[in-house]
Formats: sequence, structure tokens, C-alpha cells
Amino acid sequence: MIRKIGIILEMIKFEHTIFALPFAFMGAILGAVAMEQRLPSWEEIGWITLAMFGARSAAMGLNRVIDKAIDLRNPRTEKRALPAGLLKSAEVIIFIVVSLVLMFIAAANLQPIALKLMPIAVALLVLYSYTKRFTWLCHLVLGFTIGLSPLGAWVAVTGHFDPAAWLLYATVALWIAGFDIVYATQDFDYDRGAGLHSIPARFGLAGALWFARILHMVTAIGFIMLFMMTELSWAYLVGTIVSISLLFYQHWLVRPNDLSRVQTAFFGMNGTLSVVLFAFTIFDLLVLKQW
Repeated sequence: MIRKIGIILEMIKFEHTIFALPFAFMGAILGAVAMEQRLPSWEEIGWITLAMFGARSAAMGLNRVIDKAIDLRNPRTEKRALPAGLLKSAEVIIFIVVSLVLMFIAAANLQPIALKLMPIAVALLVLYSYTKRFTWLCHLVLGFTIGLSPLGAWVAVTGHFDPAAWLLYATVALWIAGFDIVYATQDFDYDRGAGLHSIPARFGLAGALWFARILHMVTAIGFIMLFMMTELSWAYLVGTIVSISLLFYQHWLVRPNDLSRVQTAFFGMNGTLSVVLFAFTIFDLLVLKQW
């Protein structure tokens, strides 16, 4: 059982939770401060963490089950747990159901609107795994699905939407879509040969990297606009500058004729970005403003 759990956690790339979880916390904190002049309770943070784990685990499990045949034919993914026979589809489906139950329990313990919106989130989680079969906009669908984490956390704590919440949602969504395009360059040849849709397959490597750069330029603008729309001060702005620098460095690492550092750009730079921006936000609100 312990071995199976380890294989499942490796299959869903549990460590990649670091991309979205800091932004979920950020959404919860900014929402509570902006709309209710308070910080989220530890109980709320706990339920948000559980909801994030359930949502992301279900999403990755669904993706692996739905893409099992595709992964089996792709040299880069053929050794994943399902195509390699390390797990059975039924085992992963049970894991998905358990993950969705955890997500439901967490949503039920937050603001009522969180539970009402859960079906939309689940529908997007399922839809994403099929999009590569019919549209090269699949990266944007992924971005606007995972980007729900800060928006959902904001609403789960406050019960209300706000223009700043929508801005944070769009900014995180475009950031995720941008680095997913960079990641997808690894499958450029396979996707074209298999008739799958992606921005690299549609526009070529150079075109795809430019597409990702444009999305990340808009991301940078979004982070700056968030500074102007909230009570954040110079500390957040410093974190924003560092984060934007990481975005630019990511694109310096990856070239159309040299994809050897895609993994470093994908996980190293983006994982660091989310933690850095969250850390500066916490410092800004908790230390400088002493909430």
C-alpha cells in the first residue's frame, strides 16, 4: 500500500503543487484583508489546502487515465505509472474519487458559494484532458483551470468576488499557460506526428516560445496592476520585480534550438516565482502592516 501511494504521488507530480498553492494562500489572504479587514483563520487555510490537494490530485489522475494510450506511444511518457503497468486504471480512478470527496468536504466547510461553484471546477478539470485532441488553445484551458486556485480561495474566505480577485485569476492563468507552452515544446515532434494539438505543434518551436513570452509579459503587467489595486506596498513590489526577473530568465534559458534546460525553466524558475511572490506578500501584510 505504501509503495502504491508513493507511485501515485510520483504519477501526479505532487511536488508541482508548489506552482498553485502559494497563489491560493495569496488569494485567501488578499481577499480577507481587502474585503473583511482580517486575516484568514488557520481553519480556513487548512480547508483551502485540502481543497487544493483534492482538486489537483483529481485533475492529474484524470489526465493520466484519459491520456493513458497517448502516454504509451510517447517516448517521453511511456514509463509513467499507467502505461508502464505500475498502476491499474481502476486504482487511479479510486484515487480520483477519493480526491474529489476531499475537495467536496473542504468546500463544504468554507463559504457556501465554494460548494456551489465546485461543479464548474470539476467540469474544467475533466475538459482540459481532452482539449489537446481538438484545439491548440489547450494551454490556456489549463491556465484558466488551475488559475481558479487563487480566485476560489478568495471567494471561499470572503463569499464574494472582487475586481482584484479576477485580476489575480487572469494573471495566474496566463502565467500557467505560458510555462505550459514552454513545457510542451518537449513533445513538439510527437504531437505533430500523432495529430495532437498544441501551440508548439501549431506554430513551431520559435513561434510557441514567442507566444509564451507574450503571455508572460501580460503576466508581469498583471502583477504590477495588482499592486495598484490592493493595499500592498513596496515589499510586494520588490517581490514582483524579482518574479518578473525569473520570468525573463526562464525565457533566456530555453531556445528553439536548445531545449535541454526546459525542466529547469519549468520547475525551477516557476516554482521559485510562486514562493517568492507569496513570501514578499506575507512580509508586506504581516510584518510591515502587522495584520
